[in-house]
Amino acid sequence: MKEEDSILRKIGTKNAFRVPDGYFEHLTSEVMNRLPEKETAIVKSQEPTTWERMRPWLYMAAMFIGAALIIRVASSDRLPSADRTAADDAETEMEYIHTAMDNSMLDDYSLYVFLADSEVE
Repeated sequence: MKEEDSILRKIGTKNAFRVPDGYFEHLTSEVMNRLPEKETAIVKSQEPTTWERMRPWLYMAAMFIGAALIIRVASSDRLPSADRTAADDAETEMEYIHTAMDNSMLDDYSLYVFLADSEVE
């Protein structure tokens, strides 16, 4: 505390920074006067060519064709539902049920309680 008081006595509490009178009133006009003149660009308007008009439509068509091909390739490894038999569906469903039961870690009594509660509702 004593050090701060001694420093304040030596330096004082006045603001040491000063701005010339009228500096901020004329600042904007002086900055604008120092800027170089902007050159106006001459734009020639031309009629768009046929390719420039058709390009967005062709790009969009190519995008949809590509998406359709990707979907077709990604789903080609699956057999159509008409080729699968009902027995295959039943076997697959039973495999899922057995896998789910093995992973559920339920004992016989817990399974019985679950099935008994679900039949009531």
